Amino acid sequence: MHLSHIYSFLVSFGVLFKVSWSSSEFSLDGDYILGGLFPVHEVENEHAASLFFPESTECFRHIFSKSGYRMLQVMRFAVEEINNSTTLLPNVSLGYDIFDHCSDTKNFHSVFSFISQNGSIKPKEKLNSHQPKVIALTGPYGSTRTISVAPLVTMDLIPMVNYGATSYALSDKLQYPSFIRTIPSNKDLIQMIIHIIQGFGWNWVAFLGGSDNNSEEGLQLFNKYIRNTGICLAYQETLSQNANYNLTLKKIDKLNINVIVVFTVPQYAKIIIKAAIASNIQGKVWIASEWWSMNQQLLREPGIKNIGTVIGITERLLSLPRFNEFIYKSKGTTKIYTENDNVESKLQTKTCNQDCDNCTLLTAEENVNEESTWSFPIYAIIYTIAHALHKVLQCNMNECNANTTVKPYMLLEEIKKVNFSLNGRQVKYDANGDPDVSYAVVLWHTETNPQWIEFVGTYDTYPEINFTIYNALLPWHNKASVPFSNCSVECEKGFSREHMGSHDCCFLCKKCPQNSYVNDSRDPYTCFPCAESEWSDEGSTTCQKRYVVYLQVTDIPSIAVIFSTLCLFILLIIMLVIFAQNYNTPVVRSAGGSMCLLMLACLILSCLSMFFFFGEPTSVKCRLRNVIFTYFYTVCLSCLTVRSFQIVCVFKMTKFPNVHRLWVKYNGQWIFVSSFSVIFLIACIFWITISPTKAFMDFSFKDHILLTCEKANDIFISIIVFMSWFLGLLCILFSYTGRDLPQNYNEAKSITFSIILFYVIWIVCFTAYLVIKSKYVLLLNALAQVMSVYAILFSYFIPKSYIMIFKPKMNTAAYFQASIQNYTQTISRS
Repeated sequence: MHLSHIYSFLVSFGVLFKVSWSSSEFSLDGDYILGGLFPVHEVENEHAASLFFPESTECFRHIFSKSGYRMLQVMRFAVEEINNSTTLLPNVSLGYDIFDHCSDTKNFHSVFSFISQNGSIKPKEKLNSHQPKVIALTGPYGSTRTISVAPLVTMDLIPMVNYGATSYALSDKLQYPSFIRTIPSNKDLIQMIIHIIQGFGWNWVAFLGGSDNNSEEGLQLFNKYIRNTGICLAYQETLSQNANYNLTLKKIDKLNINVIVVFTVPQYAKIIIKAAIASNIQGKVWIASEWWSMNQQLLREPGIKNIGTVIGITERLLSLPRFNEFIYKSKGTTKIYTENDNVESKLQTKTCNQDCDNCTLLTAEENVNEESTWSFPIYAIIYTIAHALHKVLQCNMNECNANTTVKPYMLLEEIKKVNFSLNGRQVKYDANGDPDVSYAVVLWHTETNPQWIEFVGTYDTYPEINFTIYNALLPWHNKASVPFSNCSVECEKGFSREHMGSHDCCFLCKKCPQNSYVNDSRDPYTCFPCAESEWSDEGSTTCQKRYVVYLQVTDIPSIAVIFSTLCLFILLIIMLVIFAQNYNTPVVRSAGGSMCLLMLACLILSCLSMFFFFGEPTSVKCRLRNVIFTYFYTVCLSCLTVRSFQIVCVFKMTKFPNVHRLWVKYNGQWIFVSSFSVIFLIACIFWITISPTKAFMDFSFKDHILLTCEKANDIFISIIVFMSWFLGLLCILFSYTGRDLPQNYNEAKSITFSIILFYVIWIVCFTAYLVIKSKYVLLLNALAQVMSVYAILFSYFIPKSYIMIFKPKMNTAAYFQASIQNYTQTISRS
């Protein structure tokens, strides 16, 4: 519908009145007139009956509102104070035209009076040509009433500076271009409520409102701003005046909700609180919205002390100096009608909602002590308009430019720019026409007599955001601790949440397993795995860095093994020297001669592998630490096998002379050792080239990373082990066959003992490798290699060197011949 159609429709039932009684509290002549809309009376059950035709309401017939009358007086006081000022608007007087605005939908005639020019309204008139009756207006009280009349005012860019409409929709400058307000919007109020809920750690709350614009918008904003805050709206309802309040409160109590946000105007709040008292609802926390947080009537409601703790939010109250003096002075000069007054004059005042019988009966003390929540916002409005008008009129300290024609849109532009200090509060507006937030948190002391309200916290956005609650001033209901209002008890540290039901704040707690952690700021519902280089115990909130371990040279066990290896190395070299020097003696010749020297050389070379076990593992070390030992030690075993077989051939194979002859003729022992060494060398080359062992990090430990060599290929290691162990088995078999040979030639015991030690050592090593997980398993591997060499050294070589050094008589050809003859005679007798 076009704006002109709106005008035409509303004008069709609106009756315009021109009222200018200078003696009335509702009007005052002046150079520039300000409009005022205040709820001096209130209509109850306004929406109970449907309207079938336009009508207007006579407010004086309805319930008188003391707080609404105080609002009117604040405007009068501010205008008088500015008119008496010598610095603000010098030689310029402000007047006002105030209407009693008691209805949401039946008070349009007052707005028509404001926007009219000489008693008439001309739709589509240009802004430069239009000069409405008022240059700006304040009010009305409440968002619904403001939204109803705002389009009529703002379309002509008449500044509508409001003190009691908090709807966030009014911040939309496309729809309401000339709307300004001196109180925060519902958005700020909801954010303040959320600050309080979060401050006390609550997350299980109910939201109750009335069937008005503020409540509905507040519920929408609350649902919007609690997202990602951890707060769950467990119950929500907007209630009409005829709703079943007792049933609603019983539902809330059944859900174990202990925090209830009552976001509505006083008439609905009164019904909710009275229903809570009647239903015996106890121990709850009631968060009161700005509209009823300072309501003295509800504060003194019988039985209210039982319902719990009432925490309210209100504008930071600032005193108005000389206001009380103004009230007392005003009451002393106000005319009171008597029965003898002219009836016609009395009836004339009961027009246009600019009349109030009860106002004259209200004492100055009652007015002074009435709720003052809206006093400073109204006071700031009048000063805002005055400062803007001061700029438009280009005033200086002494006078203003009287030749300037003031248009409402000119005043609007200056209002947007104002920035001044008033009673210690900075007055300025943002791009949406909203002021800085300055809230106070109040606590109702309902258990005392008389009841009273205490300020227990603040919330400001200028010059920076600051929210403070003085917990020491909060004696909770029955002097208990902070009430619990959570769906679930908070999980202990190291426990993740598991969803339970549809609400995020309802959950079970589950301890995070080992090597995982929970980060509440990131996601309290997930146990995140630690990185491979980190670890954690069960129920952790962080991961710790794993430290890297490997077999270091400086470890005491490592030093012991290295020292043992060096000693072994030295002993083997000594043995090699002794055997080389005694090469032509019977002991050396019977031990194998040159083959004996080969065995010692192989044992010396096998010791080199021990030095690759220590220090940080590398691919080269991993390849050489076992292959060097395995190859040279196995070659030594092949020599022992040949020695065992060779002795048996000499004494036991005389029945097979051809076989013995061929063995001796073609040096069968060297053919066997050489062939086996080549075959085994090929196997070892395949082992380190096709399936080489590499350095890798073993993360299977709790708090550290073992830097070691990976396990060799099962097939290759099986072949290598089989070949080595098969040679050992042959040694034992041949040694057992020659157990009755001459003592000087009988090496069965020494070979058998060394091979059995070899088996035992490596069985222990393999078992430990499978059972134990530690860096010292590698030390066992190195130790097994050293002990295997020691086994052959002390079983085979040390006894022979002992004879060569300490019993030289036994190292003669005659001694050996005597031993052979004795053995031959023993065999022939048997």
